[in-house]
Amino acid sequence: MRPERFHRLRAALARRQPDLTVLMDGVNKSHNFSAILRNCDAVGVLGVHVVPPKTGLPVHHGTSGGTKKWIQVHRHDAVEGAVTELKAQGFMVVAAHPAPGALDYREIDYTRPTAIMMGAELHGVSDEGLGMADAHVFIPMRGTAQSLNVSVAAAILLFEAMRQREAADMYASSRMSTLDFDRTLFEWAYPSVAAGRRAAGMPYPELGPDGELILEG
Repeated sequence: MRPERFHRLRAALARRQPDLTVLMDGVNKSHNFSAILRNCDAVGVLGVHVVPPKTGLPVHHGTSGGTKKWIQVHRHDAVEGAVTELKAQGFMVVAAHPAPGALDYREIDYTRPTAIMMGAELHGVSDEGLGMADAHVFIPMRGTAQSLNVSVAAAILLFEAMRQREAADMYASSRMSTLDFDRTLFEWAYPSVAAGRRAAGMPYPELGPDGELILEG
């Protein structure tokens, strides 16, 4: 691990937002899933939540730009369980759904702990997800198309969240606990060592100031 790379990883992790996430409710195209991961990385999302379709959902490496290794992916069997878990953690769940009564996406306060729920390209967010959401939002459009590609829509909402959070100075310093920060930084810097240690039930070694491993004994 070169010191320059270690410090870049550390700086990127310090900007991660543990209370901003995306919940993908049945997103069924791998390139959309991968593009959303890339969007999440761009705005500093720490982890995403996924209710995959029954056919599964592989990650398209070319579209994700390799960002899957920087984004924690939490899988759920059903959207009800995913939303229940997020709400128990204090998240407001905002569904992207252009229906009567939906708010302009810019009216939402994304400085609150927020989970943005996106649905599949054709059918959108499921009825179950819509029923459990705290708010529905839409993106105003002036053309003939009725909707945007789901990854494009996710990017628009995420960058509005980033704009608000930057204005609130929420990227200035790490908002993660020291324990979570140190664990995640080690996993980013030394993924193979971390995997081996987890498999063996062993703690991670300490890291020096430039990312060097400090081994026991």
